[in-house]
Amino acid sequence: MNTLYLASATTHPFLKLNKHLNMTNPMNILSNYPAEVLILFFLIITFVQSGIDKLMDWKGNVSFITEHFKSSPLKNSVPVLLGVILVVELIAGFLMIIGVFQLYTSEAKEIALLGMELAAIALIFLLIGQRLAKDYAGAMSLAVYFVMTVFGVFLLNS
Repeated sequence: MNTLYLASATTHPFLKLNKHLNMTNPMNILSNYPAEVLILFFLIITFVQSGIDKLMDWKGNVSFITEHFKSSPLKNSVPVLLGVILVVELIAGFLMIIGVFQLYTSEAKEIALLGMELAAIALIFLLIGQRLAKDYAGAMSLAVYFVMTVFGVFLLNS
């Protein structure tokens, strides 16, 4: 007999965890929503890292962004607007973390969807800033994140 099959379904730790997490297939590591979870992981990394970077190097970020916006109508509002972006990014990231957990445990999508929608709003804010600063290449680079976010919103709504 193959030793791989000796562990019973009731004693194997992964299968116990699988039963607790309400997953139907023990090999379905990414829950029953693999595309949604992968997009959420991508956005969680993006937004939480960005928020933490702003917190850890606030002065450096304010200095860089102030220089970036020196010729735009936003030049005098950089610290306030950067603070708004920081808060939105962190809230979106944490909502998406909770959302991944809920997808695994109860298949509830609402919190993940809310986090992803907030991420889309943050990206729109960033796009507005890039356009006002006349940084068209920077604005164009945000499109990749925005398309992925909108696709995630679409998947979580279906």
